[in-house]
Parts: sequence; C-alpha cells; structure tokens
Amino acid sequence: MKKTPTDHLYMQVANGLEEMISADVLKIGDKLPSVRVLSDEYGISMGTAFQAYYHLEGKGLIESRPKSGYYVRFSHRRFPELPRQVMPDPTQHEISVKDMIATIYADIANHSHKVINFAIAVPDSKLLPIAKLNKSVVHALRHHPESCINYENTQGNPELRKQISRLAFNWGGKIKPEEIVVTGGSLEAMTICIRAVTKPGDTVAVESPNYFGIFQAIESMGLKAVEIPSSVVDGLDIAALEKAIKKFTISAVVVVPNFNNPLGGCMPDEKKKQLVDLITHNHIPLIEDDIYGELYFGRNRPRTCKYYDTRGWVMHCSSLSKSLAPGYRIGWAIPGRFFDEVKQIKRIQNISSPTLTQVAMAHYLQYGRHEYHLKNLRKSLHTQCLRYLQGIIDHFPAGTKVSRPQGGFVLWVELPGKVNSFTLRTEAWKHHISITPGRIFAGGNFYNNCIRISFGQQWSEDADYGLLMLGRLIRKQIQH
Repeated sequence: MKKTPTDHLYMQVANGLEEMISADVLKIGDKLPSVRVLSDEYGISMGTAFQAYYHLEGKGLIESRPKSGYYVRFSHRRFPELPRQVMPDPTQHEISVKDMIATIYADIANHSHKVINFAIAVPDSKLLPIAKLNKSVVHALRHHPESCINYENTQGNPELRKQISRLAFNWGGKIKPEEIVVTGGSLEAMTICIRAVTKPGDTVAVESPNYFGIFQAIESMGLKAVEIPSSVVDGLDIAALEKAIKKFTISAVVVVPNFNNPLGGCMPDEKKKQLVDLITHNHIPLIEDDIYGELYFGRNRPRTCKYYDTRGWVMHCSSLSKSLAPGYRIGWAIPGRFFDEVKQIKRIQNISSPTLTQVAMAHYLQYGRHEYHLKNLRKSLHTQCLRYLQGIIDHFPAGTKVSRPQGGFVLWVELPGKVNSFTLRTEAWKHHISITPGRIFAGGNFYNNCIRISFGQQWSEDADYGLLMLGRLIRKQIQH
C-alpha cells in the first residue's frame, strides 16, 4: 500500500482496501474484516477503522449489512467497455451547430430544484467555499481604495496575476505575473487567443468531440475546422494531427489535454511533449485549455503542454470557473510569443475584466486555503464519479459504453443500437431530466448516439432516479 506523508491514516487504509478491490483480491460479495479485526491488523484505532469503511461506503465500493458487517459492493472490473473512437472525415468544413445548442442552453443552466440536471458541467455549489468567498468579496469592497468601482488594469489585477503565477507551480510552470492576461473565464481566453493568430477563412485543428463553446467561437470568427479524433483514454490523436498538418494549412491547434470535456481523457505527459515538439517544428500556435487540470483523482497533477514549451508557441488558458466560482468569471491566458496581440484584443473587446471579482479572488487565493479546498473537491468528485458510473451500469441497457475519467466531472456515454440522443434529450426533459446530446460536441454530423453526463452535482436519490428513468427511455427507443 502506497503512503504519502500528507495522507490521513484512514485514507491510507481505505486506499489499500480499494486497491485490493480493484485487483479483484476482494471480490463483490466478499465479507470484509470486522472493524475490530481491521483495527488490530493495521494497528489503528477503532475510530480510524470506522472512518476507512465510511470512506469506502461513500464511494459505493462497500456496503454495511445490519448485524452482519461490511461487504464488497462494487468493483472496477464491473466497468463496461469504453466508447469507441470516431474517426471524423479529414476535411475542413464550416461549423453549424448553433441552432441545436440554442435549444438546450436554457435547461443546461436551469438551477430549479425540480430539474435533475446532468447537463450542467460545474461542481455542486455545496462543494464550493461560499462563506470564504463571501468574506473575500466583503474585504474587497471595504479595503479597496475606490471600492472596486473603476476599471481594472487591462492585463488584470496585479495581485491576482501574482496568485495565478503561484498556481502555475502546481504544474511545474515558472510564469511571471507580467506574462498573464486576466479574462472573463476560460472561453474568453480561448477566443482571444484564437482571434490573435487567425483571420477569417483560416483553418483550425480541433479535437473531436470537444466542448461546443469552442466550435461556436470558431464559427463566429468565420474560421473552418478540421476535426482530429480524440480518445477517452489519452486524448488527441497526434498521428492524425500530423497528417492534417501535411494536408491543410493549419493556422492554430486547439486542445484540452487534461480531462477533456466531454470525453474525460487525459493526454500522458510524454504525449504532450510530442505535441509541443510537433507544433513548434511547424510554427503553429497551440491553444491549450487547462481548465480541468486541477481536478485530478490520482496522486499527482498532470503537466500542461505549456510546461514543455520553450519557444512560446503554446498559448495556455485556464480559469477558476470549474473548481471554485463559476459565476465570478475569472480566467486567464498565458499567450507566450503572442502576448501583445492578445492584450490588444482584450483591450478592444472589453477594456478589462470586472474589478470586484478580481480583487476578491486575489484575496481568497492568498488567504482562503485554496489547496485545502481543492483536495476536498477532488475527493468528492472522485466519489461522485464512481457513484454515477454505478448508476449507469445498474440502470442503462446492456451494450452501453462509458468513459472512465481520472479527473474532471463528466462521463461520455455511448448508447447501444440506433438511439438518437437529441430525441432522448427531448423525452428526458418531459420528465424534468436534463442531459447533453453528443451531437453538439462536433462540427460534423457525429456522436448522435452519445450523451454527456455530468457528475458535478452530489449523488442523491434524485440522481439515481434520473439515471433509472433515462435507462427506461433508452430501452424504449431501442425497442422502437
């Protein structure tokens, strides 16, 4: 059993048991040692033994049976097959998904308690440090010389940029505050970066599937897209990208290397280096969205492409929207050699990002124990991931394929038969269930039998019911 100095003792015990369940040493239905025996075997207190079992029970891996003890409930070996990798036609084409996206935006953002929302890709507000964020907002209003009423620096609040440069240490970055441009979320950062290195009519290489906001941004700028296949395991297919570079004049490459939305795949660090070497050799800007990088389930944060960039061709983008405060709209770009162009577009586009949220966030990052929050958030999301996976396995029909993300908070589900996910979305909404159809994650006509399920919302009886009802609706489509 691996141990780290920062692990709680109960977590060391729980991780050891989880590894035995994963390896099938402990099988589904096996009885676990009693709390007293576990205490004696590991030389821990009864309270610590209980904590270890509570942790595994929260993940849904074990269950307590009255007057009988604890039993293995779920194993990773129950996981279904992974979704297949679709190979889009290697052509450049216009983007045309805006009408479909417009019809579902309203319910994606629906916060009504009556809606079981599997569509919204943000963490549950109960997992966020709202009280501490509120204190930081109050502090900003009381202590800022002008009560945050005037424009902020175009490049961003100096203290916030200082804190963002410190966050970069997590992925090994040595970024100076003056290299950063603060934006209104990661999408604005991505949009500005794309605009800085392209002109209407140019071609951009993008992962497929990919976050629909990126496709909309490309469409709005009059650009064409070449879709490069991406895997639920290790992300962008570099060989396919290399072929596209030889075939087309590519002005930029857009990639989400860590826990891609919607696939959840994470590009291995050595593969990131290959990608950076490829774009550097061809003098093509690489626009990297690392918005999910901090939400890893393993022991170490994955590197970024920017880490391997020595010539400034990687334009790194990220934000705090997925890990801390979605509504504050705090993002940033580290544009490398294209810094001047990005800063100029930011100035023209909106002068600067809001002063109040920048000052408040700078204060929080300095005093709010952000690393402690991230550690708890990662643990909660990992637990929810397992719970949602179990729900899909229990309620969806045979032949369903599901991703197994090691971070983030989305599952990519490939449905069996000729299920139409947009029709499924319409039927599910009649039952107050919100999902995201796979079709909107591509510019071409792909992924019609796929859906994205977010596990950002805490597991509950409603979530279990929602997956149960979705399973029934899927079976109904298959039967017809």
